[in-house]
Amino acid sequence: MDRQQTLALLVRFRGGDRAAEDLLLERVYAELHAIADRLFRKEGGSHTLQPTVLVHEAFLNLAGEGVDWESRTHFLCIAAKCMRRVLREHARARGAEKRGGGLRRVTLVDVGRDTGDGLDFDLEALDQALEKLAGLSERQSQVVELRFFADLSIEEAAQALGVSTGTVENDWRFARAWLLRELQQAG
Repeated sequence: MDRQQTLALLVRFRGGDRAAEDLLLERVYAELHAIADRLFRKEGGSHTLQPTVLVHEAFLNLAGEGVDWESRTHFLCIAAKCMRRVLREHARARGAEKRGGGLRRVTLVDVGRDTGDGLDFDLEALDQALEKLAGLSERQSQVVELRFFADLSIEEAAQALGVSTGTVENDWRFARAWLLRELQQAG
């Protein structure tokens, strides 16, 4: 099945076509599950939400996005936002259960990729930092979301955002440094 067929399935899925939903889920499930697996590996083994549940919840949320899908990359960008939302809601619900005791620590490995430094923080802190970064630079926040949550390459993120790879590389470098500083101050 080529990209045009995938886009047609995305449009039908958004319109509520159950057959298209099944076909689309079958087509993109492995890719979404791989993204979810990478997210959970970054978080360690203490998470109570399973990658399969994350994929299914995010996939179901995609129907309510009301987006005209432009490409596979565009779909993955929206899927990453949905996964981030599901993870954020799950972390908040767990935190509410135990006044912060249920928050899990995650390592944003990619933040320190160039220097070999990692940073330990909780998912809610990352979400708050990304919201703050979005207030300063929406695009830089989107670059982090695409690289961290959707695990897109620099080239794929550039395509999704409609900018050059150099712009994404600069945004990624700045956003990582900014997040390192912000999360260290918060922690």
